[in-house]
Amino acid sequence: MEHLVTPAEAGRSVRDLARHVLQLSEGAIRRAKWEGRLTVDGAPRRITEAVRAGEILAFLPPADEPVFMPRPLNRALDIPWRDGRLLVIDKPAPMASQSSRNHPDDSLENAVYAFLGCPERFVYRPVNRLDKGTSGLMLVALDGAEQARLQRLLHTPVFRREYLAVTDGLPPEAEGVIDAPIGKAEGATIRRECRPDGQPSLTRYRVLETAGRRALLRLRLETGRTHQIRVHLASLGCPVFGDFLYGTESPLLPGRFALHSAEVTFPTFEGETIHLASPLPSALRALLSAPASQSSPR
Repeated sequence: MEHLVTPAEAGRSVRDLARHVLQLSEGAIRRAKWEGRLTVDGAPRRITEAVRAGEILAFLPPADEPVFMPRPLNRALDIPWRDGRLLVIDKPAPMASQSSRNHPDDSLENAVYAFLGCPERFVYRPVNRLDKGTSGLMLVALDGAEQARLQRLLHTPVFRREYLAVTDGLPPEAEGVIDAPIGKAEGATIRRECRPDGQPSLTRYRVLETAGRRALLRLRLETGRTHQIRVHLASLGCPVFGDFLYGTESPLLPGRFALHSAEVTFPTFEGETIHLASPLPSALRALLSAPASQSSPR
């Protein structure tokens, strides 16, 4: 387990980052300290000492500690770009991004594990995550430093992500900015909502075409809140088509909804700018020509 110290984290102690970033217990920190398994740039350091930006804080579990290994899923992956540090995967939907109790053996994590040859002590390092019902471009780092580097760049001008969505209803304007804080809905575990005490959230959108009460939108995230696009579009009265949580589930899109991660632009470790695009899936394109009688009920 590794973490690249960001400029904002410089000056914090080894113990502080191990506790709150690596999520280690105090007991695990103490044992790792005495056994030399908590290091900075490959060397042990006193846990009270401060770290500097660019250093790598690493924790190595004890040799006898069981490591969770996902079950391999032998499923072909669409990988439009890769190098020795990163995979960019065009994720299908419905497919969970990460294994869980509900998806122990059919997630993208399981497929990546199999694709890499089931390596020992495998660590899954997604840079961004897509909901099970969302398709499109998703980045998976192959080492901890690359994951930390790219996550630090998320929502900056050099790392851009754009989405396509078909909405159930039309937005009030052909182009606009949704600037509405998002927080967890009262009493909910998953559902989010726009609320004054939520985290600042900003989404830019532009209508590309309309078909009756449906619209195809291009959206750019300026922040990265859970379900941000889904919550923001629902707040405008035009939820993502087929969204079971914020709109109405549709038999036209079994297991998924009409949201697609269509473009991504990011810098490689060597400084090259990569721009990738994924076309709108045919099932989503078909919504714009489907009969109006097949619209989700209001």
